[in-house]
Amino acid sequence: MTRNLFYRAANIVQFNRFTHLAGSRLLCTQTQAEPLTVRQQNNGIRRITLNNPKKRNALSLSMLESLRGNILADIDSEDLRVIVISAKGPVFSSGHDLKELTSAQGRDYHTKVFQACSEVMTLIQDIPVPVIAMVNGVATAAGCQLVASCDIAVVTEKSTFATPGVNVGLFCSTPAVAIGRAVPKKVAMKMLFTGSPISAQDALRHGLVSKVVPEERLEEETLAIARRVCQASRPVVALGKATFHRWPRGGMRPTLQPLVSWWITSLSETDRRGYGPS
Repeated sequence: MTRNLFYRAANIVQFNRFTHLAGSRLLCTQTQAEPLTVRQQNNGIRRITLNNPKKRNALSLSMLESLRGNILADIDSEDLRVIVISAKGPVFSSGHDLKELTSAQGRDYHTKVFQACSEVMTLIQDIPVPVIAMVNGVATAAGCQLVASCDIAVVTEKSTFATPGVNVGLFCSTPAVAIGRAVPKKVAMKMLFTGSPISAQDALRHGLVSKVVPEERLEEETLAIARRVCQASRPVVALGKATFHRWPRGGMRPTLQPLVSWWITSLSETDRRGYGPS
């Protein structure tokens, strides 16, 4: 009996050690989870990094909400003069997370995703400070829309841009607004109807980006532009940006809002016909 009690006590101690270790590992995993975006600010320049390379920096609802929060934080502070958006990993952003756009998620969730995306894109143009995209890699669909929505885009020679939604049964309608205002109509239509990527040099030639630089000079060249912006009067820059985005092309919001509804309907149709993400 004494021996049985000893074995039972030993088993209890071993079980408690196991659960303690398992709990410690779980806590460690939870506390070490990296944020979807990383924000830092120095000398008037706020840097926001898309920080989910394992998922190709997809613009999931959580990513969009994190990005929006980092853009809006202390947005009226005189210390903030310019925002630089970059990404960790070889993909700037692959666009929406297609796992969020399945029929299982439902129409209400789809609406949240597209409303959040539209809000971020219009927010970039509505805030009083310039936003610079610093791109070193692939930008597709809503990721390409993000680049097109920024005021300035500095990219590396290896960067490419595409709107491949047509190839999976989901036409890139909302990216088409920003891209169509950045590049000539025929170029935009070719991108949208074929889904084929364009090179950094072609993107520069057609007006989608501002400057193409070698990879090793990307940060240097981008920050040089940011510092020049910081030298100008913040109120003057804010007024100039607001004027530019409201005339003569008009704001993004009146155009994007109807397309959000169109996208939701389109998702329902593609699910019904057996196309789209699965």
